[in-house]
Amino acid sequence: MRKLLNTLYVTNPESYLAREGENVLVRVDDNTVFRIPCHNLEAIVYFGYPGASPSLLGLCAERGITVSFLTEHGRFLARVEGPQSGNVLLRRRQYRLADEENQAPLLAKYFIAAKIINSRAVLLRGRRDHPEIVEDNFEQAIVFMGKMAKKVFESNNLGDVRGIEGETAQRYFEQIDHLILEDKSEFFMKGRSRRPPLDKFNALLSLFYTLLVHECRSALETVGLDPAVGFLHRDRPGRPSLALDLMEELRAYLGDRMALSLINRKQICKDDFVVNPNGAVYLKKDARKSVLAAWQKRKQEEIVHPYLNEKILVGLLPYTQALLLARFLRGDIDAYPAFVWK
Repeated sequence: MRKLLNTLYVTNPESYLAREGENVLVRVDDNTVFRIPCHNLEAIVYFGYPGASPSLLGLCAERGITVSFLTEHGRFLARVEGPQSGNVLLRRRQYRLADEENQAPLLAKYFIAAKIINSRAVLLRGRRDHPEIVEDNFEQAIVFMGKMAKKVFESNNLGDVRGIEGETAQRYFEQIDHLILEDKSEFFMKGRSRRPPLDKFNALLSLFYTLLVHECRSALETVGLDPAVGFLHRDRPGRPSLALDLMEELRAYLGDRMALSLINRKQICKDDFVVNPNGAVYLKKDARKSVLAAWQKRKQEEIVHPYLNEKILVGLLPYTQALLLARFLRGDIDAYPAFVWK
């Protein structure tokens, strides 16, 4: 099993990344404020604009360390990586299946059924822990999502699968507002908004989803798959379609639960956000640091994988699912075991 190394999150927008031998340096105003050996890193996520030295980027490409550049507010800009590796036969198999009309919907069903089940589990956990929040609409959404998870496998084309996903997501996000228990005047969910997020809860979700797609993409590349060729999300220049497919089953378990926990445990407050004149809501720099620290801590927790029946670190879930997906595409297993939270 792959070792979970560190992801370096650089949140100071005035930082510049440099190299000294085999070390990654973070510099501010020509002063080195942080140093880490490159063999301790698997990725660097950089929020800001000053950039990185060509020497450092070359080192990272050589060592297989992906470097992702985001704006200060978390919008993806670019990604630097070394030569792609992987089994060419595996990728050719991936491309053929993605083009087959009966195979693409099959994998899409796995991703979306797992997404619906895991989203429903968030509501079920909320009902169990806080029965006082349960209303008729909440119960109806739980029942509806259970039916839709089964209905996905009755669909014969991608349009039907996407339609079920969209309808279920709408019902889910209508009810997740009941699970936000603290400071309801400031934290609420009236629907999914992105590019830009228009409320504080959506701002948290957007950040976590950005981090998650970054990790899914890295995991797919590690096992030799092409993250640009998906089965649910179709090809589009610059879009990591397969990474977006893979993250569907992990959104609720990693992103949504994390956002709810930060708010309900009062680890984040209204003053940690800034609202731009256009209505866009973003985390402030210091708050983003604490949120990223909580994200890293979450990745170090252990769970028992429902298919492998082995203990793994939460941070290895994208890699584990990418590995299982590769095994399915090669024909080593009969069906793709999407991650379902128990």
